[in-house]
Amino acid sequence: VQLQASGGGLVQAGGSLRLSCAASGGSFSSYAMAWFRQAPGKEREFVAGIRFSDVYTYYKDSVKGRFTISRDNPENTMYLQMNSLKPEDTAVYYCAAARDVSRYLSHSYEYDYWGHGTLVTVSS
Repeated sequence: VQLQASGGGLVQAGGSLRLSCAASGGSFSSYAMAWFRQAPGKEREFVAGIRFSDVYTYYKDSVKGRFTISRDNPENTMYLQMNSLKPEDTAVYYCAAARDVSRYLSHSYEYDYWGHGTLVTVSS
C-alpha cells in the first residue's frame, strides 16, 4: 500500500491543523493505521493509532484530549485533527500502516508501510 500524508504547515500556538493520509494500492480497511512524528534531533515517536474503526483509538499521553485520530475506510483516508497545538508538537508527521490488526501497535518497527511525512511547525 502507498501512503501520502498532507496538511502540514505553520500555525501559532493554540491553533489547529488537520492532517490527512491517503492510501492507495491495498485494502485500506484491513490495515491498522497510525501517526508518528519526528522532531529535529530526536527519534521518531508514536502519536496516535487506530485499528478497525474510530472505536479503537489510542494516543501518546501528551496529545490526549488535543489530538483526534480517525479513518474513513470507503475513502481510504486517515486523519489527525490537532487542536491546542504547542511548540513542542513541531515535527515531521508520518502516517504508517500495519498488517497486524490484532493488537495496539505503538512502535515504528511494528508498521509495514510509511508515507513521506508532512511538516508541522508551531510558533510560540
